[in-house]
Formats: sequence, structure tokens, C-alpha cells
Amino acid sequence: MGLQERIRKIHEFENSLYMTNDEALTVRAKQIDEVRRNAHLQLIGRLSDVIYRKNVDDTELKLKVRSEAQRILNENNYPLTTDEKKRLIEELVDDIVGYGPIEEFLRDKEITEIMVNNPYKIYIEKFGKIYPTNKRFLDEAHLMRIIDKIVGQVGRRVDEASPYVDARLPDGSRVNVIIHPLALNGPVMTIRKFSPDPFTIDDFVEMGTCTQKVADFLRACVKGRINIICSGGTGTGKTTTLNVLSSFIPNDERIITIEDAAELQLHQEHVIRLESRPPNIEGKGEVTIRDLVRNALRMRPDRIIVGEVRGGEALDMLQAMNTGHDGSLSTVHANSPRDVLSRLETMVLMAGVDIPVRAIREQISSAINLIVHMNRLKDGTRRFVKISEVQGMEGDIITLQDLFVFDYSMGIDEGGRFRGVIKSTGLRPRFITRLHDMGIELPDEIFEREI
Repeated sequence: MGLQERIRKIHEFENSLYMTNDEALTVRAKQIDEVRRNAHLQLIGRLSDVIYRKNVDDTELKLKVRSEAQRILNENNYPLTTDEKKRLIEELVDDIVGYGPIEEFLRDKEITEIMVNNPYKIYIEKFGKIYPTNKRFLDEAHLMRIIDKIVGQVGRRVDEASPYVDARLPDGSRVNVIIHPLALNGPVMTIRKFSPDPFTIDDFVEMGTCTQKVADFLRACVKGRINIICSGGTGTGKTTTLNVLSSFIPNDERIITIEDAAELQLHQEHVIRLESRPPNIEGKGEVTIRDLVRNALRMRPDRIIVGEVRGGEALDMLQAMNTGHDGSLSTVHANSPRDVLSRLETMVLMAGVDIPVRAIREQISSAINLIVHMNRLKDGTRRFVKISEVQGMEGDIITLQDLFVFDYSMGIDEGGRFRGVIKSTGLRPRFITRLHDMGIELPDEIFEREI
């Protein structure tokens, strides 16, 4: 989608949203909501033996729910138009077979995040901005049924003994749930959606996330087996960037991905996907990211991709990068490339091994070659704002060199969007000779200073 088309769709969506919210306040909408509630409860009562049966076929269940919903609406003689009845039946099918009122948001490819604050408040993120919706669950029990369905699909659970959980939908979308007693206003569910058609580097260039020069540079770095960390805050696009970078890995390499909840969508042939496991109800059987990183080293990997480094596994990851497993990729939550180094240092200490700080820094400086830092700007767009090379140690300090930096000085246009792009600083990375030795040539203009 081009920039102008994207801006037009934002305006159209915001106008339709205000109309929808006004309509939701009408008496008619409240009447239909009441009909839906009554029909839903009757459906649960009549089809409970089918709904709660495990391994029931979705197609069969949809037919039964649609047929029974039609019968209930006819029996009760609800004053509905043909269109209202048709829409209500589809909503009831979504409630029972799908994911309830959030089903339509899951189908909408332009929605990137769904935030259920409680059964009666649902927000979405679209075009990088958060909007309220007029959708709602019937009650807390309805929301909990949907939550149990989602987490049960990946063999996880959520209850008072284990009141928060990370899970995923069949399409790889990330789900986080937290319930009572930790969530005081009712169950909270956050879904980070992933597109069925993963973004490519060309999409990044078209959306303004990066420039063609940066795209060519990163492609060369991945092919040249440079160790790269993608960093940024929550929702800045780290995992999406990791997915794009991993697409540059040659098809003849053995790739092992390690994640809390499997999200990456790699299309190479030789990919092994590993996923951590939480403890069971007795507190046993936990398999951590750190366990999986250690095990991956025994699986003859060409590349190790860790979805996110957030604890003691940082030590094992650094050791892997320093012992021949170059070309590894991962993400880290951080505010800047400099903060990435501090966080890695702290996470290595979390491994519980007594290592001098200088030794940790030496490990980091020799393992990490490049940091790609992202931000979500005030206009809702996600941009690469810094690409920095880790050059090595000077005394006790790890030195960084910015290769590309986002130009904020270009200002903001009349639509509130940043005009700036990420530009070369004119400096070349030290590892360019390593790329040259591997037969990867980068044109001089990539590193020409841009004003």
C-alpha cells in the first residue's frame, strides 16, 4: 500500500468509526444486543454437549450452531429484519465456533492489535493508532470461554493458580492473557496480530520504514553472516523486522528458531521451530528459552534465531555467537542501541554465573556486530531510527558507531506525519572487509553521507 493510499484509508476508517459509535447508542442497537444475549444463552444450553466436546469438527459445529440459531430466532418471534437476522446468526456462530466479537477484527488484515480490557471494552490498533470499538462480550463467562479455547489450542491453561499466560493463535498471532486475581476489572486479553502474508523488505521501503539503501545493506549483512540484534520498545516492529531479515538467509542453511510462543514465519525449507513450555499444574516440566538455546547447539545449526532475549539465555546466545554460530539473529527490548548493550550485560548476570563485568563486555563486543533500532513515532508509523555497528572495546567501554540515523530535522507535514527518513552518516562498518572476503560487494553510494 502506497503512502497516499494509506493516508486516505486512515481518514476513511476514522470517519466510519465515529458513525459506528453514534449508531451504537441507539435504542435499536440495544434491543438487538439483548436479543443476541438471550439467543446466545439458549444456544449454550441446547448445544452444550457438542460445544464442550473435544476434537469436534469446526465445519460440523458451524452447521449445528447456524441451524439451531435460526430455530431459536424463529421460535421467539423476535422483531428483526432479514438483514438483522442474518447478521445476528453470523455473530452467534462467531460467538460459539470462533472467537466471539473479536472474530471480525481477526479477519481484518489492517488491524494489528486487539486489546480486550474487560468483557465490555475492546480496543483495536489500526494504522498505528488505538481506537475504541462498539463490540463487547456478553459477560465475563463468555470472555473466559474464548480465552480457554485460545490457550487450550496450544496446550496451555489459565486459572487462579496460573493467572497469566502467553499463547498464540493458529496463524501465529501472539496472545497474552491475565485474569483475576491479578486483573481487577475482569480478564484482559491482548492479541498482537501477524499477517498471513509476511511483510517483505520491499514493503518496508514502500511504507517508509527504511530506504532502499538500508534494505540492500541489511540483505548483505544477513547473507554475510553478521550477528544482528533488532531492538526497540513494545510494538515497534522488532519481530516483524526479525522475520524480514530471516528471509534473506540462503535456502541451503539449517535454521533453528527458538521462541516463547512461535511467531516467526520462515519460508526456507530447512527450518526447525522450537517453543518453550511453562510448568504444569504441579510446577514441573518447565522448558525455558535457555534450555532450548543450549539444546540447539547440539542440533548442528547454521543459524540460530531467538525470538527475544530477556533473561539468562543471553549468556548462552553470546557463547553460541562466539563459537562459530555466526549469522545469528535476535530481538531485545531497549530504548537505544547503547541500552541494548546495558541490557545484555544485565541479562548475562541473571544467568547466575559469577563473571567479571569486563569479561561480559568483551563477550558482547565480540559477539554482536550490528544493532538495528526501531521506534514507533507519534504519527503511528514504525521506522528504523538507528543502525549501529558494535566496534569493540576501548578500555572498559564498548564502542558503537552509527552507520544510519533517522533525520528528525525534516519536520512534520500537514497530515501530522514525519517527513524524515533514515540516512547514512557517511561512515563505513569495519566488517565490510569480512563481507568482501565472502564475495559480497556493497556499492559505495550506500555509505555516501546524505544531507
